[in-house]
Amino acid sequence: VQLQASGGGLVQAGGSLRLSCAASGRTPSYYGMGWFRQAPGKEREFVAAISWNGGSTYYADSVKGRFTVSRDNAKNMVYLQMNSLKPEDTAVYYCAATKYTGAAMRVYEYDYWGQGTLVTVSS
Repeated sequence: VQLQASGGGLVQAGGSLRLSCAASGRTPSYYGMGWFRQAPGKEREFVAAISWNGGSTYYADSVKGRFTVSRDNAKNMVYLQMNSLKPEDTAVYYCAATKYTGAAMRVYEYDYWGQGTLVTVSS
């Protein structure tokens, strides 16, 4: 499975961005998908996850109520809608795929990773 994340950029605090992740390869529509982020000098952390059919979603407490993860299996796309952005959301955001069909929340549970897209939120 190959993953390509896009949609990052510079935005003011309070603004919105939508990240996209294009998946290709072997049956990506059956994989659970997740978004992680990594700020400079920090470890990669979980942001959001969605099961293969979109029936289950999970969010980190820090983004709950502001971010929404969704997927379109017909297009092999996963999205992360980010609203009310804060400077502490600044990071490189990665999409990832897991062979587990549910919504996984740990880095080690994921089998495939995209290259990352930078989100910078100015105060």
